[in-house]
Amino acid sequence: MRLSGLFALGSRSHTAPVMLLALLALCFTSLTRSQPPPSLPVFRDIAGQAGIQFRNTSGSPEKNYLFEAKGGGVALLDYDKDGLLDIYFTNGNTLEDMAKGVVHSNRLYHARGDGTYEDVTEQAGVQGRGWAMGCAVGDYDNDGWPDIYVLGLAGNILYRNNHDGSFTDVTGKAGLRDGLWCTSAAFFDYDKDGDLDLYIARYARFDPKSMGHKGEKRTCNYRGIPVLCGPRGLEAAADALYRNNGDGTFTDVSAAAGILGREKYYGLGVAVGDFNNDSWPDIFVANDSCPGFLFLNRRDGTFEEVGISSGAAFSDEGTEQAGMGVDFGDYDNDGWLDITKTNFSNDNNNLYHNEHNGRFIDVSRAAGIALPSMPFVSWGTRFIDYDNDGWKDVFEANGHVYPDLIKNPVGGEKYYQRRLLFRNLGNGRFADVSTVSGPGVLEERSSRGAAFGDLDNDGDIDIVIANLDDMPSILRNDGGSALNWLTVELRGTRSNRFGLGARIKVTTPGLEQIAEATTASSIFSANDPRVHFGLGTATEAGVEVRWPSNRIQKFAAVPADGIVVVDEDQGLIPSR
Repeated sequence: MRLSGLFALGSRSHTAPVMLLALLALCFTSLTRSQPPPSLPVFRDIAGQAGIQFRNTSGSPEKNYLFEAKGGGVALLDYDKDGLLDIYFTNGNTLEDMAKGVVHSNRLYHARGDGTYEDVTEQAGVQGRGWAMGCAVGDYDNDGWPDIYVLGLAGNILYRNNHDGSFTDVTGKAGLRDGLWCTSAAFFDYDKDGDLDLYIARYARFDPKSMGHKGEKRTCNYRGIPVLCGPRGLEAAADALYRNNGDGTFTDVSAAAGILGREKYYGLGVAVGDFNNDSWPDIFVANDSCPGFLFLNRRDGTFEEVGISSGAAFSDEGTEQAGMGVDFGDYDNDGWLDITKTNFSNDNNNLYHNEHNGRFIDVSRAAGIALPSMPFVSWGTRFIDYDNDGWKDVFEANGHVYPDLIKNPVGGEKYYQRRLLFRNLGNGRFADVSTVSGPGVLEERSSRGAAFGDLDNDGDIDIVIANLDDMPSILRNDGGSALNWLTVELRGTRSNRFGLGARIKVTTPGLEQIAEATTASSIFSANDPRVHFGLGTATEAGVEVRWPSNRIQKFAAVPADGIVVVDEDQGLIPSR
């Protein structure tokens, strides 16, 4: 139709044929630029050869209830500080085993340094209890060692790192047990007092008796097939904000901080980032079947919810979506954080462009992300520069929630789904390179949480994915380090020890990038706290760190292809 309109225009103007040729040439150029070069990296699933034996349990195979279909998450953390990322998986349960007090254990895998992992769950004491779903990582007590927070259906757990390979359950002492159905969480220093606070996304009150049965009402049918009932009608639970008291305990400040007092939605993914460039961390929450939350930090201990007024609460058509995973990242390198968000099938995933004035515009259609994402139920996501060209790409883990589709597929929708990888073309558009990015992207699972980090310290980003009722996927990036890179590890002193919330600016000839240190984003999961930058062909970079304490450090001519440590007091420590 658009070409027909152009030809009609040509019949009324002698300049139109020239304009038409120019437009067609532009379209052809755009199409050819979107074709991936032959040397792109590929992802391979190495979970089996890595020695990972964990298998997720999440209710019955039939998935009669919504909570059974949500699945679990994964955390990447260097719990023993040997320089290698270890892997922690959360696990669910079954209603029958919960009633008996049987625990389906979470699992912690220690990296041996040769590409394989050792199960150290029992030694570490992090088996969990009940039915776990999400997890978060942060050094809540500022002792320099990462701690783990596990979220679940009816009680959360805070594990304190003992520095000897083991953890202690300090949930009761810390005041973080909770009791509602919690999904994702983010450690961050919202008041910039030097210790990490905690935002918790809650979904609903856990009560299987109130969730209905397949086919009994409108929300229990999907395109003519009786399925588990959706969230509509459940009593949603308000999210929570806990302030770190600095003595190992937390105080619930949800009401005083402005997190309460509004509609209760079904919270899933959480990301933190300074979207308005005022040096204070803000919060985005992806809500299921409801508008998204965007909490603006008012710098006085309170937040203002600006999701609707900012344009980040709805789709570009102004509709509610079933939001799941979320991340902040500057995909166009303009110095402002944008947002990626994943949603349910028959709806597109979002790419919200930051307009520098407190507003966002959903550009997913123009960017080339909307249409390819329509058939998928998408979960874990993040902005990653997987090919190290200096432009952040987008990864999305997918998998349906209705196993009924295995025997009764409708509209071409699959229960087991491949992943999506969108390569940033550097011009505001993305190319869907999923089908040429290796068997790890093409393998079909019912995936949920995803965590991102450099598992083998070779300079490119790897991905660990939690799969529902299945073994996890460990996607090793092969070829990403063909271009140059730089990874920054932070050691705070006046700021929190991991430097979460610090903004890093990396400058190379013709390009300036920003990113913030965070373990939060995606869904149910926690990422490598180190901040990774692709440098393209640049052999060195200028680095600037703006700490949560407001201290700014600048370093010139930092060599590429290394992990550099920046200490808030001592400055740059040589790469290793």
